[in-house]
Amino acid sequence: MRYLIVVFVLLFGVKLQSQDKQVLIFSKTEGFRHNSIETGIQAIQEIGDALNFKSITSQDSRFFTENDMSKINLVIFLNTTGDILNMEEQTAFQNYMDNGGNFFGIHAAADTEFNWNWYGDLVGAYFKGHPEIQEAVINVKMPQHPTVEHLRDNTWKRTDEWYNYKDIANGLNVLLSLDDTSYSGGENGDFHPIAWYQNYRGGGVSIYTGGGHTIESYSEPNFREHLRKCIEFALGN
Repeated sequence: MRYLIVVFVLLFGVKLQSQDKQVLIFSKTEGFRHNSIETGIQAIQEIGDALNFKSITSQDSRFFTENDMSKINLVIFLNTTGDILNMEEQTAFQNYMDNGGNFFGIHAAADTEFNWNWYGDLVGAYFKGHPEIQEAVINVKMPQHPTVEHLRDNTWKRTDEWYNYKDIANGLNVLLSLDDTSYSGGENGDFHPIAWYQNYRGGGVSIYTGGGHTIESYSEPNFREHLRKCIEFALGN
């Protein structure tokens, strides 16, 4: 029996270890609520099945104060909007990050907590506005990075709702940037990051992608692979 257990652990040890990881998919909104949220949750849960992590979903901001956040390996803000955390919840989330937590913001995560400077620094930029949904050209800025290495060309054409940003932080590791000349309504000019990451001072990572407005995004192979790789990157930190 002991021999069988040892063999099982040797064969499946990595998988068992990864199953211990927990990811919070947080989707509370106090502003516009995207109709793609449920589709996004399902996509991330399916990614969790593939990567063997446990997905926890919540729209309740009390999660941050009523649960042991040290057991959460990654917090995903999926299309959150508005002022969604009170002061106590903000402190709990900041403590989580200060103690080695990881953060992944998707699309409207940049349209969240405008009056909380710490959060703006964590995400890396704030939403300023957007034109209508349309196709645009994305430039791959870090083609060797694991979150975008599946994009074989230096450019990526796709359709989504493209955010313009303000208060863009210095020192972002820009993974993808928009070509503002490739569509109508871009306002950030020659420097229009659309996906990036930062190493957080607590030892974790903060990563953000501006895609994910549309329902179709979450079944689009390249975007879905981008999500998977962003999550994998954050969990491996």
